[in-house]
Amino acid sequence: MTGTLYICATPIGNLKDMSPRVIDTLRDVDLIAAEDTRNSIKLLNAFDIDTPMTSYHEYNKVDKAHTLIDKLRSGMNIALITDAGTPAISDPGEVLVSMCHENSIPVTSLPGPAALIVALTLSGLPTRRFAFEAFLPSDKKERRRILEELKNETRTIILYEAPHHLKGTLNELYEALGERRLTLCRELTKKFEEVIPTTISGAIALYEVNEPRGEYVIVIEGMSIKELDRLRADAFSDISIEEHISRYIDEGMTEKEAIKAVANDRGIPKREVYQAHTEWKNGNQ
Repeated sequence: MTGTLYICATPIGNLKDMSPRVIDTLRDVDLIAAEDTRNSIKLLNAFDIDTPMTSYHEYNKVDKAHTLIDKLRSGMNIALITDAGTPAISDPGEVLVSMCHENSIPVTSLPGPAALIVALTLSGLPTRRFAFEAFLPSDKKERRRILEELKNETRTIILYEAPHHLKGTLNELYEALGERRLTLCRELTKKFEEVIPTTISGAIALYEVNEPRGEYVIVIEGMSIKELDRLRADAFSDISIEEHISRYIDEGMTEKEAIKAVANDRGIPKREVYQAHTEWKNGNQ
């Protein structure tokens, strides 16, 4: 029989958030795959866990995953932990989990702390729909592309950022998104936890006179549906609905596909586009 991979959430700052189920599992498995064994040994020592560890991180995530898969196939049970929070969320663990599914190896998750969820619930911003982007990519071209995509995002946006990059990121957000409500969360679950509801420009002003400290979760208000609809309407205000449909048909779309695309572009009901197109056809026959 194959073993099981256990995805184990660990505290993001407060050791009291360690669940009894995770403690029992870390004691019972044959091996713990940890992002940084030097960091994780402190956690294990705090709970008298002496299970062997092996490193599993961003720089060995593919090669080491093959090794761990072989161990799981042989019947070993393995727990996966990250430095803090839930593994496989913006984390190399996603590679291992994917490979387990490809090899029909059982995977189960032991829920617990996740910085993005803690910050979202503290933010005071809408929580029903959200987009998690983790850390923005360092590649400038890819970073610009993602910021451009986020410009029209109507869901609440969640980002991670390191203190030494925070000022630059806030300025980029203001340039890309304009003014938005924003909540800065730092040192979550720790003694000096801080939650700052403000705006993007307010956050920029705050850190002109204060030095950022600690790891940050940035929660940003999405664009309102009303504002998005207005922008869509403005973008195509210089052409008629029929001209808009004709452009898509010239690109190879069917009439039905073009009507759907135009309705989506303009943020109006499909029947409205269909009616305008029908009236145009009837008037030109």
